[in-house]
Amino acid sequence: MIRYFLAAAILTAAALSPTGAAQADPVYFPAPGGGEETGPVGAVVVYSTTDMAQARPIVAAFQARYPAVAVSYHELQSLEIFDRVTRESEPGGMTADLVLSSAMDLQVKLANDGYASRQSPSEGGRLPRWAVWQDSAFAVTYEPAVIIYNRPFFDGREPPRTRADLMRLLEEEGSALFGKIATYDVERSGLGFLFLARDHEHFPQIWRLVSLMGRQGVKLYTNSAAIIDRVATGRFVLGYNILGSYAQAMAASRPGLGIILPEDYTIIASRVAIVPRAARSRVLGALFLDFLLSPEGQRVIASESGLGAVHPAVGLAGSANAMQAQLGARLRPISVGPGLLVYLDQVKRRKLLELWNEALVRP
Repeated sequence: MIRYFLAAAILTAAALSPTGAAQADPVYFPAPGGGEETGPVGAVVVYSTTDMAQARPIVAAFQARYPAVAVSYHELQSLEIFDRVTRESEPGGMTADLVLSSAMDLQVKLANDGYASRQSPSEGGRLPRWAVWQDSAFAVTYEPAVIIYNRPFFDGREPPRTRADLMRLLEEEGSALFGKIATYDVERSGLGFLFLARDHEHFPQIWRLVSLMGRQGVKLYTNSAAIIDRVATGRFVLGYNILGSYAQAMAASRPGLGIILPEDYTIIASRVAIVPRAARSRVLGALFLDFLLSPEGQRVIASESGLGAVHPAVGLAGSANAMQAQLGARLRPISVGPGLLVYLDQVKRRKLLELWNEALVRP
């Protein structure tokens, strides 16, 4: 039963990675030094689903603050992280010092099952309540699910800004859209399933929307890049529930790509960090966690990694503070907590997938 839901969860990391790939070998960042060191000394081991291009500026900023600390960065898929932490935490074993994963549900399961230690990061008390669970699981990023569209196709017409707009468009211009819309394959993408579960909670007409997409020959993918690239080039004209952090990063070099944060509600996903109980060094793991949640670390996450800051003191574009000031209550962050465990239950997961498949083929 555990393998049943974990096999699907493995693809959450793929959807949260531009290429859907994970790195095989760890990357070692030697301690840069800088003279006589008076701060922490050692090597912190990190397991993460975040790709190296986005991780590098975070590691560089961390080592600039703590020049006597080396970093061993393991870029892994979410299921591999879950398996490693549980296996390596056997009595007498040791695992990573910090775990940062896009699989929110698996991170909460690790914390719920006793694999995470309780922490008191210096900025923990300033984080939103939804971003912290039992002082053991912490949201580090703020990443919206968006609608993307091909700008040339919508030249002279208004792109859909709500789910109701999207349904009207699918009904009225079906022939022009057939085979040219895409979303995540929720049976194979953990992130896509997570977004669908939230739509099921917030949008009573979600199955009508899925049915309309199915009628128009919706294309299903497991990773973000395939959808974003095809929409940007015009092969597709719309993408639904796409991770906004990657869409924004790719939009810089793709002028044909438009991005909309749905105006009825916008789901927010986060990467979740824990310091394992069986960490090689809980001290260094806590140090890295403290940095990730600090205003300094959050600014790097927002400005250089493009993942969106959750800390309320950071007002950069794409951060929780800036988005909340602009969009307010329409933002729906996924809370870090036991609610994420609901759809790891085999029966509930199967029921939601049955509704999805029935809607896709409904005439």
